[in-house]
Amino acid sequence: YLLDGDNIRHGLSKDLGFTDADRVENIRRVGEVARLMVDAGLIVLTAFISPFRSERALARSMVEDAEFIEIFVDTPLAVVEARDPKGLYRKARRGELKNFTGIDSPYEAPQSPELHLDTTTQSPEQAARAIVAALVARGIVRAHD
Repeated sequence: YLLDGDNIRHGLSKDLGFTDADRVENIRRVGEVARLMVDAGLIVLTAFISPFRSERALARSMVEDAEFIEIFVDTPLAVVEARDPKGLYRKARRGELKNFTGIDSPYEAPQSPELHLDTTTQSPEQAARAIVAALVARGIVRAHD
């Protein structure tokens, strides 16, 4: 199951903004939901800007070591802003969105993620294949021909 900003922020976390405290609480909620889903036997992909190492460590602590794979989708800010499909970075630059990661709120890059994806050198398809390969290598899913 995929948990991402859209399906969480429109429901479970619709009461939260983007202050540091709200971001911490959002990631805590995501971690709790993901833990419940993992307990039910699902593979859960969480796609979030999780700006603080401490909250990522908290999410990791909620499941068994082998059940958590941190994937750093590494994209320089200039590239993210150029891609910006929802126009959020443009709004943040104009001051219309406050506490926006990389603009007026910090981001702490992972120090030792299990998987590091460089989106300036990998296509989305290559990145997806790398994720599947990591899941196969860990025995989470079986390889298909």
